Amino acid sequence: MSKLFTPLELRGVTLANRIVVSPMCQYSAVRGEATDWHMIHLGHLAFSGAAMLCIEATAVEPDGRITPGDLGLWDDVTEAALEPVIAAIRRYSPIRIAMQISHAGRKASSHVPWEGGQLISVADGGWLPHAPSDLPHKDDETPPLALDTAGLNRVRNAFAATARRAARLGIDALEIHAAHGYLLHQFLSPIANQRSDEYGGSRENRMRFPLEVFDAVRAQFPRDRPIGVRVSATDWVDGGWTPEDTIVFAQALKTRGVDWIDVSSGGVSPLQKIPLEPGYQVPFARKVKQETGVNTIAVGLITDALQADQILETGDADMIAMARAMLYDPRWPWHAAAQLGASVNAPPQYWRSQPREHKTLFGETTLGQR
Repeated sequence: MSKLFTPLELRGVTLANRIVVSPMCQYSAVRGEATDWHMIHLGHLAFSGAAMLCIEATAVEPDGRITPGDLGLWDDVTEAALEPVIAAIRRYSPIRIAMQISHAGRKASSHVPWEGGQLISVADGGWLPHAPSDLPHKDDETPPLALDTAGLNRVRNAFAATARRAARLGIDALEIHAAHGYLLHQFLSPIANQRSDEYGGSRENRMRFPLEVFDAVRAQFPRDRPIGVRVSATDWVDGGWTPEDTIVFAQALKTRGVDWIDVSSGGVSPLQKIPLEPGYQVPFARKVKQETGVNTIAVGLITDALQADQILETGDADMIAMARAMLYDPRWPWHAAAQLGASVNAPPQYWRSQPREHKTLFGETTLGQR
């Protein structure tokens, strides 16, 4: 059997295969509350055949939203809005449900991408973002507010409270977002973090707050459910966060019981120069796995089944996470299984769809037709 379709144990959670649907921001919530869009979007991806579906970056407080349309989980109202979405998926699909929890930091209060993605001023209905330092993401933007001790405590507690709510909703796994230029990545990178206290300066100091957040989340989430962390392995900017820094951070997370590192890159500076090509981030996942032994997720322009399987077979990563490719082809795992001679789970309403040449795609079950 291909490695892509072998199971994986993460604490008390069993993944049927190694395919993960990446968290993909939809910017379609109202006041942080899930809407019918989330029911439809997540519902159809739950039938993809992937082993785990990760809910989009979910803000831990209102000021932590990238845009006013971001999903949130910070109070009883946002929790209640997600409950029927989770219940519907559970009713019809065995897919494992993860949630990425996040705070946008200085990249908060922005327009949605299809409206330009620029910072929304307070005068136009936005809010002043918070960050490690009062440095804007772009030179022409209003500087964010530097987090003081009370602010750090508030954000840390917000992550912990969101973890408790996620557990109550029955979420199987959490991924803490420390990548793509959002708040925890901002603390890690010397490009965004120029503090002079115990949370800035040396690499160890810059790692301190993200590690405190991980500890706070781990303490509030059931021990038999896994927690991963998404990182940007490099800022792609001279003087920024590096792959070597990522190894040290991953080693620190390993001592705290992290269950996977989701290895992405970039996002903290508009000056980044990224050499895009298929699998361009896989070497970073390989480096983390080889030097720490932690489970890794490979991401980034992975679209071919043989390519995905080879990444796992060579030991470069333990899971493959897909985003845009999954939106373009929501049945990608079905097609990959057919190509690699494997099978996937599908609802019985769809069993008759398998081509004759792939009659065991959904297992050995066959379904007659009246």
